[in-house]
Amino acid sequence: MDRLSSLTAFLRSAESGSFTDAARQLGLTPSGVAKAIGRLEARIGVRLFHRNTRSISLTPEGEQFFGRSKKILEQLAAAEDELSQSLVKPHGRLRVSFPLSGMRSMPEMSRFMNQFPDVELDLDFSDRLVDIVEEGFDVAVRTGDIRDSTLMTRVLGSFGHNIVGTEAYFELHGLPTRPSDLRLHRCLYHRYPSTGRLSPWKLVDDDQTDFHVPAFATASTLEPLLHLTLEGTGISYLPSYLISTLIEEHRLVTVLDRFTNDIGKFRANTNRH
Repeated sequence: MDRLSSLTAFLRSAESGSFTDAARQLGLTPSGVAKAIGRLEARIGVRLFHRNTRSISLTPEGEQFFGRSKKILEQLAAAEDELSQSLVKPHGRLRVSFPLSGMRSMPEMSRFMNQFPDVELDLDFSDRLVDIVEEGFDVAVRTGDIRDSTLMTRVLGSFGHNIVGTEAYFELHGLPTRPSDLRLHRCLYHRYPSTGRLSPWKLVDDDQTDFHVPAFATASTLEPLLHLTLEGTGISYLPSYLISTLIEEHRLVTVLDRFTNDIGKFRANTNRH
Protein backbone atom coordinates (compact mmCIF):
# COMPACT_ATOMS: atom_id res chain seq x y z
CA MET A 1 0.00 0.00 0.00
CA ASP A 2 1.11 3.57 -0.59
CA ARG A 3 1.03 6.22 2.12
CA LEU A 4 -2.47 7.44 1.26
CA SER A 5 -3.85 3.90 1.29
CA SER A 6 -2.18 3.22 4.64
CA LEU A 7 -3.64 6.42 6.04
CA THR A 8 -7.11 5.43 4.81
CA ALA A 9 -6.75 2.00 6.42
CA PHE A 10 -5.76 3.64 9.71
CA LEU A 11 -8.78 5.98 9.71
CA ARG A 12 -11.26 3.23 8.84
CA SER A 13 -9.82 1.02 11.58
CA ALA A 14 -9.96 3.82 14.16
CA GLU A 15 -13.55 4.73 13.23
CA SER A 16 -14.82 1.14 13.24
CA GLY A 17 -12.64 -0.16 16.12
CA SER A 18 -11.81 -3.23 14.10
CA PHE A 19 -9.33 -4.29 11.45
CA THR A 20 -11.95 -6.72 10.16
CA ASP A 21 -14.61 -4.04 9.68
CA ALA A 22 -12.06 -1.71 8.08
CA ALA A 23 -10.97 -4.48 5.72
CA ARG A 24 -14.61 -5.11 4.72
CA GLN A 25 -15.12 -1.41 3.90
CA LEU A 26 -11.92 -1.24 1.87
CA GLY A 27 -12.26 -4.57 0.08
CA LEU A 28 -9.09 -5.95 1.71
CA THR A 29 -8.22 -8.78 4.07
CA PRO A 30 -7.89 -8.08 7.83
CA SER A 31 -4.27 -9.16 7.72
CA GLY A 32 -3.62 -6.77 4.86
CA VAL A 33 -5.05 -3.86 6.87
CA ALA A 34 -3.07 -4.86 9.96
CA LYS A 35 0.17 -5.06 7.98
CA ALA A 36 -0.47 -1.67 6.37
CA ILE A 37 -0.97 -0.05 9.77
CA GLY A 38 2.11 -1.81 11.08
CA ARG A 39 4.18 -0.31 8.26
CA LEU A 40 2.65 3.10 8.98
CA GLU A 41 3.62 2.82 12.65
CA ALA A 42 7.15 1.72 11.71
CA ARG A 43 7.51 4.65 9.32
CA ILE A 44 6.44 7.34 11.79
CA GLY A 45 8.00 5.58 14.82
CA VAL A 46 4.86 5.70 16.95
CA ARG A 47 2.40 3.02 18.11
CA LEU A 48 -1.07 4.06 17.01
CA PHE A 49 -3.24 1.25 18.42
CA HIS A 50 -3.52 -0.81 21.55
CA ARG A 51 -4.18 -4.33 20.35
CA ASN A 52 -5.56 -7.45 21.99
CA THR A 53 -7.16 -10.57 20.64
CA ARG A 54 -10.68 -9.08 20.66
CA SER A 55 -10.38 -5.32 19.95
CA ILE A 56 -8.21 -2.37 19.09
CA SER A 57 -8.14 1.15 20.56
CA LEU A 58 -6.18 4.28 19.81
CA THR A 59 -3.16 5.24 21.85
CA PRO A 60 -2.84 8.92 22.88
CA GLU A 61 -0.49 9.38 19.93
CA GLY A 62 -3.03 7.58 17.74
CA GLU A 63 -5.78 9.96 18.89
CA GLN A 64 -3.63 12.95 17.92
CA PHE A 65 -2.70 11.38 14.58
CA PHE A 66 -6.34 10.47 13.90
CA GLY A 67 -7.51 14.10 14.18
CA ARG A 68 -4.80 15.39 11.85
CA SER A 69 -5.19 12.55 9.36
CA LYS A 70 -8.97 12.88 9.15
CA LYS A 71 -8.65 16.57 8.39
CA ILE A 72 -6.08 15.86 5.64
CA LEU A 73 -8.33 13.33 3.90
CA GLU A 74 -11.35 15.64 4.18
CA GLN A 75 -9.36 18.44 2.56
CA LEU A 76 -8.20 16.07 -0.18
CA ALA A 77 -11.80 14.97 -0.85
CA ALA A 78 -12.92 18.60 -0.96
CA ALA A 79 -10.13 19.45 -3.43
CA GLU A 80 -11.15 16.54 -5.66
CA ASP A 81 -14.81 17.62 -5.57
CA GLU A 82 -13.86 21.21 -6.37
CA LEU A 83 -11.74 20.15 -9.34
CA SER A 84 -14.44 17.78 -10.56
CA GLN A 85 -17.04 20.54 -10.40
CA SER A 86 -14.76 22.95 -12.25
CA LEU A 87 -14.41 20.43 -15.07
CA VAL A 88 -18.16 19.83 -15.28
CA LYS A 89 -19.21 23.48 -14.99
CA PRO A 90 -17.80 25.72 -17.77
CA HIS A 91 -15.83 28.70 -16.52
CA GLY A 92 -13.10 31.09 -17.62
CA ARG A 93 -12.68 33.39 -20.62
CA LEU A 94 -14.00 32.48 -24.08
CA ARG A 95 -12.86 34.67 -26.98
CA VAL A 96 -15.06 34.30 -30.06
CA SER A 97 -14.83 35.92 -33.50
CA PHE A 98 -18.10 36.46 -35.36
CA PRO A 99 -18.81 37.93 -38.78
CA LEU A 100 -20.52 41.33 -38.60
CA SER A 101 -23.84 39.68 -39.32
CA GLY A 102 -23.30 37.71 -36.11
CA MET A 103 -24.82 40.67 -34.27
CA ARG A 104 -28.11 38.94 -34.99
CA SER A 105 -27.04 36.00 -32.84
CA MET A 106 -27.08 38.14 -29.70
CA PRO A 107 -30.27 36.53 -28.35
CA GLU A 108 -28.44 33.18 -28.39
CA MET A 109 -25.39 34.78 -26.74
CA SER A 110 -27.61 36.24 -24.04
CA ARG A 111 -29.09 32.80 -23.32
CA PHE A 112 -25.58 31.31 -23.23
CA MET A 113 -24.44 33.92 -20.69
CA ASN A 114 -27.46 33.25 -18.48
CA GLN A 115 -26.87 29.50 -18.64
CA PHE A 116 -23.10 29.73 -17.99
CA PRO A 117 -22.56 32.79 -15.77
CA ASP A 118 -18.98 31.75 -14.92
CA VAL A 119 -17.89 32.05 -18.56
CA GLU A 120 -16.49 35.47 -19.50
CA LEU A 121 -17.34 36.12 -23.15
CA ASP A 122 -15.03 38.27 -25.28
CA LEU A 123 -16.79 38.83 -28.61
CA ASP A 124 -15.16 40.26 -31.73
CA PHE A 125 -17.15 41.16 -34.85
CA SER A 126 -15.38 41.37 -38.18
CA ASP A 127 -15.76 39.97 -41.70
CA ARG A 128 -12.00 39.72 -42.20
CA LEU A 129 -10.06 36.48 -41.99
CA VAL A 130 -8.66 36.12 -38.49
CA ASP A 131 -5.63 34.17 -37.32
CA ILE A 132 -7.09 32.11 -34.48
CA VAL A 133 -3.72 31.28 -32.89
CA GLU A 134 -1.91 34.61 -33.33
CA GLU A 135 -4.92 36.69 -32.25
CA GLY A 136 -5.81 34.46 -29.32
CA PHE A 137 -9.29 33.36 -30.39
CA ASP A 138 -10.80 30.21 -28.95
CA VAL A 139 -13.43 29.98 -31.68
CA ALA A 140 -14.06 31.73 -35.00
CA VAL A 141 -17.59 31.40 -36.38
CA ARG A 142 -17.68 31.79 -40.15
CA THR A 143 -19.70 30.69 -43.14
CA GLY A 144 -18.36 28.61 -46.01
CA ASP A 145 -15.59 26.03 -46.17
CA ILE A 146 -12.23 26.40 -44.42
CA ARG A 147 -8.92 25.87 -46.18
CA ASP A 148 -6.62 25.86 -43.16
CA SER A 149 -5.77 22.23 -42.33
CA THR A 150 -4.54 23.20 -38.87
CA LEU A 151 -8.09 24.08 -37.80
CA MET A 152 -10.84 21.83 -36.54
CA THR A 153 -14.31 22.72 -37.73
CA ARG A 154 -17.81 21.86 -36.59
CA VAL A 155 -20.94 22.59 -38.59
CA LEU A 156 -23.40 24.57 -36.45
CA GLY A 157 -26.19 24.82 -39.02
CA SER A 158 -27.12 25.68 -42.57
CA PHE A 159 -28.92 28.51 -44.33
CA GLY A 160 -30.22 29.41 -47.75
CA HIS A 161 -30.10 32.61 -49.80
CA ASN A 162 -32.78 34.81 -51.34
CA ILE A 163 -32.89 37.65 -53.83
CA VAL A 164 -34.81 40.39 -52.07
CA GLY A 165 -36.06 43.90 -52.65
CA THR A 166 -38.87 46.14 -51.47
CA GLU A 167 -42.33 46.20 -53.00
CA ALA A 168 -41.72 49.84 -53.92
CA TYR A 169 -38.55 48.90 -55.82
CA PHE A 170 -40.29 46.17 -57.84
CA GLU A 171 -43.25 48.44 -58.60
CA LEU A 172 -40.78 50.92 -60.08
CA HIS A 173 -38.39 48.53 -61.85
CA GLY A 174 -40.57 45.53 -62.55
CA LEU A 175 -40.60 42.01 -61.15
CA PRO A 176 -37.93 39.65 -62.58
CA THR A 177 -39.32 36.29 -63.62
CA ARG A 178 -36.07 34.62 -64.73
CA PRO A 179 -32.34 35.24 -64.03
CA SER A 180 -31.71 36.99 -67.35
CA ASP A 181 -34.13 39.74 -66.24
CA LEU A 182 -31.64 40.77 -63.54
CA ARG A 183 -29.53 42.54 -66.18
CA LEU A 184 -32.15 45.28 -66.03
CA HIS A 185 -31.97 45.62 -62.25
CA ARG A 186 -29.76 47.33 -59.70
CA CYS A 187 -27.98 44.35 -58.18
CA LEU A 188 -26.05 45.03 -54.98
CA TYR A 189 -23.04 42.76 -54.41
CA HIS A 190 -21.08 41.64 -51.37
CA ARG A 191 -17.31 41.89 -51.86
CA TYR A 192 -15.01 39.69 -49.75
CA PRO A 193 -12.73 42.06 -47.80
CA SER A 194 -9.84 39.59 -47.71
CA THR A 195 -9.64 38.98 -51.49
CA GLY A 196 -11.65 41.79 -53.08
CA ARG A 197 -13.65 39.23 -55.03
CA LEU A 198 -17.40 39.48 -55.40
CA SER A 199 -19.56 36.90 -53.70
CA PRO A 200 -21.43 35.26 -56.60
CA TRP A 201 -25.19 35.10 -56.93
CA LYS A 202 -25.55 31.36 -57.34
CA LEU A 203 -28.45 31.10 -59.75
CA VAL A 204 -29.32 28.31 -62.13
CA ASP A 205 -31.32 29.16 -65.25
CA ASP A 206 -33.66 26.73 -66.97
CA ASP A 207 -30.77 25.29 -68.99
CA GLN A 208 -28.98 24.43 -65.68
CA THR A 209 -26.03 26.73 -66.31
CA ASP A 210 -24.67 29.20 -63.79
CA PHE A 211 -25.80 32.72 -64.49
CA HIS A 212 -23.70 35.83 -63.88
CA VAL A 213 -25.42 38.94 -62.55
CA PRO A 214 -23.85 42.37 -63.26
CA ALA A 215 -23.09 44.53 -60.21
CA PHE A 216 -24.69 47.93 -59.65
CA ALA A 217 -22.83 48.56 -56.35
CA THR A 218 -20.67 46.59 -53.92
CA ALA A 219 -19.95 46.59 -50.17
CA SER A 220 -17.47 44.68 -48.04
CA THR A 221 -20.07 43.75 -45.42
CA LEU A 222 -23.68 42.60 -45.61
CA GLU A 223 -25.25 45.24 -43.38
CA PRO A 224 -24.84 48.15 -45.89
CA LEU A 225 -26.36 45.97 -48.62
CA LEU A 226 -29.33 45.24 -46.41
CA HIS A 227 -29.75 48.94 -45.61
CA LEU A 228 -29.59 49.94 -49.28
CA THR A 229 -32.08 47.22 -50.16
CA LEU A 230 -34.52 48.37 -47.48
CA GLU A 231 -34.19 51.92 -48.82
CA GLY A 232 -35.26 50.70 -52.25
CA THR A 233 -31.90 51.49 -53.86
CA GLY A 234 -31.51 48.03 -55.40
CA ILE A 235 -31.90 44.31 -54.82
CA SER A 236 -29.54 41.97 -52.97
CA TYR A 237 -28.67 38.31 -52.70
CA LEU A 238 -28.62 37.77 -48.93
CA PRO A 239 -28.47 34.85 -46.48
CA SER A 240 -31.78 33.79 -45.00
CA TYR A 241 -30.68 34.33 -41.38
CA LEU A 242 -30.23 38.03 -42.13
CA ILE A 243 -33.57 38.66 -43.80
CA SER A 244 -36.09 36.05 -42.60
CA THR A 245 -37.73 38.38 -40.08
CA LEU A 246 -37.91 41.21 -42.62
CA ILE A 247 -39.60 38.88 -45.09
CA GLU A 248 -42.12 37.80 -42.47
CA GLU A 249 -42.83 41.47 -41.71
CA HIS A 250 -43.34 42.10 -45.47
CA ARG A 251 -40.60 44.71 -45.49
CA LEU A 252 -38.77 42.66 -48.13
CA VAL A 253 -40.05 40.52 -50.99
CA THR A 254 -38.24 37.49 -52.42
CA VAL A 255 -37.99 36.83 -56.17
CA LEU A 256 -36.68 34.01 -58.35
CA ASP A 257 -36.78 31.54 -55.47
CA ARG A 258 -36.86 28.52 -57.78
CA PHE A 259 -33.60 29.64 -59.43
CA THR A 260 -31.54 30.05 -56.26
CA ASN A 261 -29.23 27.15 -55.56
CA ASP A 262 -27.00 28.01 -52.64
CA ILE A 263 -26.92 26.38 -49.20
CA GLY A 264 -24.36 27.83 -46.83
CA LYS A 265 -23.08 26.46 -43.53
CA PHE A 266 -22.21 28.05 -40.22
CA ARG A 267 -18.94 26.62 -38.91
CA ALA A 268 -17.19 26.95 -35.58
CA ASN A 269 -13.45 26.81 -36.25
CA THR A 270 -10.93 26.09 -33.50
CA ASN A 271 -7.21 25.42 -33.29
CA ARG A 272 -6.45 21.71 -33.74
CA HIS A 273 -3.67 21.76 -31.13
